[in-house]
Amino acid sequence: MTPDPYPLQRGAGLALWRQIAASLEATIRNGTHRPGARLPTEAELSTRFAVNRHTIRRAMEELEGRGLVRIEQGRGSFVAEDVLDYPLGPRTRFSEIIRAQNREPAGRVLRMAEVPPEARIAELLGLRRGRTVLQVERLALADGRPLAIGLHHFPAQRFPQMAALLREDASITRALAACGVPDYRRKSTRITARMPTAEEAALLQQSRARPLLVSEALNIDSEGEPVDATITRYAAGRAQLVVEP
Repeated sequence: MTPDPYPLQRGAGLALWRQIAASLEATIRNGTHRPGARLPTEAELSTRFAVNRHTIRRAMEELEGRGLVRIEQGRGSFVAEDVLDYPLGPRTRFSEIIRAQNREPAGRVLRMAEVPPEARIAELLGLRRGRTVLQVERLALADGRPLAIGLHHFPAQRFPQMAALLREDASITRALAACGVPDYRRKSTRITARMPTAEEAALLQQSRARPLLVSEALNIDSEGEPVDATITRYAAGRAQLVVEP
């Protein structure tokens, strides 16, 4: 077993959980535990430091709060990966952004349904009362790790083939091209933050104690007509949104 950077000093006036957090941080900083690596279990750390699991849990919560580790319910604790820069500009394309940072993009459609739009979505898309949207929820991954959940809204009457295309290929860009929109650009973006739901945390493989970055975006075609209103939820511990002019 790799020796601890420094042993616990009991009775020294410094809480044991803080000392354990400092010891684990040192192993992360010196490369003993690399980004993405699974950390020892609570039981293993409890034995190693001769403390109870509550003390270990408090130390791990401290490291998670500082963005050094991520805790996945049912899977364990992992060293946090480097945060990915995700530029938001006139041409925001997920696959291009991920590949530009030497990572492999992937995506899968979670669900699709033709539904009446919420008021905000109808406003963004300029839809009249009675019109529907194809709502598509899609999980985006980088190197196999969940990065974001996108909730897309396409005017259903304009894109009747969209659902069938996305069942064959999860690429939004290729589906729009097949529907006669070879290029599109972002007209507006609004960014907020909130805590995840239980489902979002599970899909993104993150703790419910970590926030999400949420962007509301409107994409338009070359004629300025709305084609997609999207609400995307990013795992804040893995993505840093960079707004470009």
